[in-house]
Amino acid sequence: METLASILPWLQVGLSVALIALVLIQQNEASLGSAFGGASASFAHTKRGLERTIFIATIIIAILFIVSAITALFL
Repeated sequence: METLASILPWLQVGLSVALIALVLIQQNEASLGSAFGGASASFAHTKRGLERTIFIATIIIAILFIVSAITALFL
């Protein structure tokens, strides 16, 4: 348990940096124009290829970060 308690803060820092980077590289479809009913809100967009991989990786990293934060509560 001592090793996990000493590694966990570093793991959380690494996961948070990765999560921030993955969120920032994702393509933003909700620009200001679409907030007011612009043309970009009129079509559906399917994630494919690298965009889908980044999206799934973001979800996985977020889940790992949440699990590590809950684990830190009990140590």
